[in-house]
Amino acid sequence: MRRFAGRAAGVIGFAIGIVGCGDPAAEESLRAASGPADPMDARAVAAGEAIHLAHCASCHGTRFQGQPNWQEALPDGGYPAPPHDGSGHTWRHSDRQLFEATKSGGDFSAAPGSVSHMPGFANVLSDAEIWAALAFVKSRWPAELRARQWLLTRIRSQRPRVDQEGHAGH
Repeated sequence: MRRFAGRAAGVIGFAIGIVGCGDPAAEESLRAASGPADPMDARAVAAGEAIHLAHCASCHGTRFQGQPNWQEALPDGGYPAPPHDGSGHTWRHSDRQLFEATKSGGDFSAAPGSVSHMPGFANVLSDAEIWAALAFVKSRWPAELRARQWLLTRIRSQRPRVDQEGHAGH
């Protein structure tokens, strides 16, 4: 376990160095690893800002502040929209999880059968528009959180997917 923690800390340190160093070659390396939700792609970020304002800000806020008391359950068991800045939990999820939650709605981290107020945008936004909105959100995180989320995305993309019955798939 200590060996894993040491490696994880090293990778996070490396990723933080890449994000904050200003070296074009290092930033290109991170950009390639970021996938479709690339917070360093100026065009995607600009498109994502407009998408966020039109479709996400009404719940998550124009400054990513989320809704008041977002950590407290509502009477129906659901939760208010969380902030998308560093004070929330968005950065603690992989790109794929964020994409699926945005596309399909619901709360992927909640227990089955629980209430979610997150709508799905599959019939409203294209996949490219969802990725652009995520790129915009990620572009506003501090370098350390972007590096941690990048690492989570890398780790979780290498795990086999498991359905609710415990069957592994792709």
